[in-house]
Amino acid sequence: MNNPVITARKLIKEYGKGAALVRALRGVDLDIQRGSFTCIVGPSGHGKSTLMHLLGGLDHPTSGTVTIDGQEISRLDNKKLADLRARKIGFVFQFFNLLQSLTARENIETALMLAGVSEKDQKKRSQELLDIVGLGDKADAKPCQLSGGQQQRVAIARALANGPLVLLMDEPTGNLDSEAEADVMKVLMDLNRQGKTIIFVTHSNEIASKADNILYVRDGYIQLPPELRKAS
Repeated sequence: MNNPVITARKLIKEYGKGAALVRALRGVDLDIQRGSFTCIVGPSGHGKSTLMHLLGGLDHPTSGTVTIDGQEISRLDNKKLADLRARKIGFVFQFFNLLQSLTARENIETALMLAGVSEKDQKKRSQELLDIVGLGDKADAKPCQLSGGQQQRVAIARALANGPLVLLMDEPTGNLDSEAEADVMKVLMDLNRQGKTIIFVTHSNEIASKADNILYVRDGYIQLPPELRKAS
């Protein structure tokens, strides 16, 4: 059943003017289905991160529309966009962006506080989120005491603090070795099996092979992957 949580129609994003004009996206149409695992792949500099930023409400399109959970967001002001992101989207990036002076639990408690969770419930919920990502025994560890893969799992737990509809991830395994990547992917696949919608920007064909849907971005368009273009 067609039940998109995010749609984009005729999405265009341009930067600069005149001779300096850059057309990052040139008219993108897409649907992200609820509960799906979607990978955005393609060469560097061809619009992947721009598309992710627009789908997550981190930037405004030049023209076209983005709809999240039934709400068209393209013309919302920055305050309303920030509120929507806080309620609907959990972000995970290549760099973990954890507060180095805080423990794993405290990093998540900070996000829970921003999500409106009462102080009484923050410790309990942060422990539950650490358990979900397999780090229940690392609650009191600071980032410097954790491996890269463990830090990224804390970042995922933090992204889950607001109970988001969608996890939007930009190269979250890009700085990890193979073992750490496998640990992070196991967490994400488990979350997806439980119904969480995941959008994952990656250069990895191995990760993309696990997706329900692959969006290949080249020259600002969504195209068929190269191997399928050759076959056709």
